[in-house]
Amino acid sequence: MFKKTFIVLLVLFCTDSFSQIGGKYVYQFLNLVTSPRQAALGGKTVTIHDYDVNQGIFNPATINPEMDNRLSVNYGSYFGEVTYGTAAYAYTYDRHVQTFHASVNYVNYGSFDGYDENGQQTAEFTGSDIAVSFGYAFNIPWTDIYLGANGKLISSTLESYNSFGAAVDIGALYIDDKNDINIALAIRNVGFQIKPYQDTNEKLPMEIVAGISQSLENVPIRWHLTLENLQQWNIAFSNPNRAEGSLDGGSNEEKVGFFNNALRHVIVGAELFPEKSFSVRLGYNFRRAEELRIVDQRNFSGISAGFGLRFNNVRFDYSYSKYTSDSNTSLFGLMINFQ
Repeated sequence: MFKKTFIVLLVLFCTDSFSQIGGKYVYQFLNLVTSPRQAALGGKTVTIHDYDVNQGIFNPATINPEMDNRLSVNYGSYFGEVTYGTAAYAYTYDRHVQTFHASVNYVNYGSFDGYDENGQQTAEFTGSDIAVSFGYAFNIPWTDIYLGANGKLISSTLESYNSFGAAVDIGALYIDDKNDINIALAIRNVGFQIKPYQDTNEKLPMEIVAGISQSLENVPIRWHLTLENLQQWNIAFSNPNRAEGSLDGGSNEEKVGFFNNALRHVIVGAELFPEKSFSVRLGYNFRRAEELRIVDQRNFSGISAGFGLRFNNVRFDYSYSKYTSDSNTSLFGLMINFQ
């Protein structure tokens, strides 16, 4: 039983990232990057306001009529046997009611060897998570401000343990058409467990994300700046591999300063030709880079890149994200316009 429980906790820890904010909450898969476009821009982008139906998953305020009748399907391999994917669809009822959005996110953790409390091997077991979301956004009359919300139902299965939960996302978006600037704020995963795995209710991974983006004048580039995990200031941890030896034979742990911790909230990205049939994307996640870098070795953790290619009513997207020397992720996406 102990080993089985340990594996369950390990899976929950690994579905997010290796930091102080990882491992504290249940349903960590809700904060995984949902599309190749987002992943290539560094992740968690909340300011994109166009045809991309995937954006409604991370910031419901971006749901708009340009997404009408578009279906998106994404698939990726995370670490080991872990795979995950998303699907999203939007439908505009009419110009008064505007646009509705629906999506599904899932994660499959693969197979695990089971052991009892005496260390004897038992049957293999699996684990998976899934969330179904419904969203809607509207424009505040006579303003350039958009508000939106998603309602989510969550189901999780780890070996013989099952859990159900519910959550909402709330988003806001301000669009300055004159300067082509978007400013956004999203409060995600505010909710609770309806049924815990056993007897203890756990917290959901609530997160506050803010962002700003702008298209450069006379240059076909749109840059993105995202601030993640604003609900918690200190998200840094001391890497034991960077500890320094002391005169008494012990060690002094790494000290993370104010500026270093502040940078770990920052994600930057840029998209070349964002409105064309072919676009190129590049991103950098400071927290991922700092937490996964190897001492005295350059491994380019935190860098992500990708592209989008449109053929008539079909768009293909791809992203490649660098984590460590041996662990990288690729995400593939297909978006179909049924108009």
